[in-house]
Amino acid sequence: MIEKKICMLGAFAVGKTSLVRRFVTSGFSEQYQTTIGVTVDKKSLSVDDRDLTLVLWDLYGEDEFQKLRRSYLRGTAGYLLVLDGLRRATLDIALRIQESVTDELGPVPFVALVNKHDRRVEWELTDQDLAELTQRGWPVLMSSAKTGQGVEDAFATLSRALIQTPPPSSRGDKHDGA
Repeated sequence: MIEKKICMLGAFAVGKTSLVRRFVTSGFSEQYQTTIGVTVDKKSLSVDDRDLTLVLWDLYGEDEFQKLRRSYLRGTAGYLLVLDGLRRATLDIALRIQESVTDELGPVPFVALVNKHDRRVEWELTDQDLAELTQRGWPVLMSSAKTGQGVEDAFATLSRALIQTPPPSSRGDKHDGA
């Protein structure tokens, strides 16, 4: 069994905790819960006939007062970078986070996940914004933690990238303490 540490990154209130809950327990709550520090969950899955356990680190959201602690990234094999389609400002935060993570870890697999697709008609993010992310080489998927749309696909896409990328010895494999 392969075990990989995955971080859930993004601005505050983009739906990171709700995405983890949907993925791990198939549940959803309308109650907003602020993550203080980090919450860790696990889920095992099979991807391309390989068994994989994801250790999901749901990190607090970034805003103008709270920045990502680089120590939380130690041992990370990949990450979901979550944006809120309803708030364009989460795009700017995601760009900054991605740059910080790349500076800290180098190129590790990630998926940009634009959440709240169930409310697409209300989005501030435009098709042009999404096209620009794709032009940067970002894998961009849509999701709704509320309906479950795209959630399994996002984790499966990231998992495929993780098992296809030969990990350096210091990345999020079980043997290095992650």
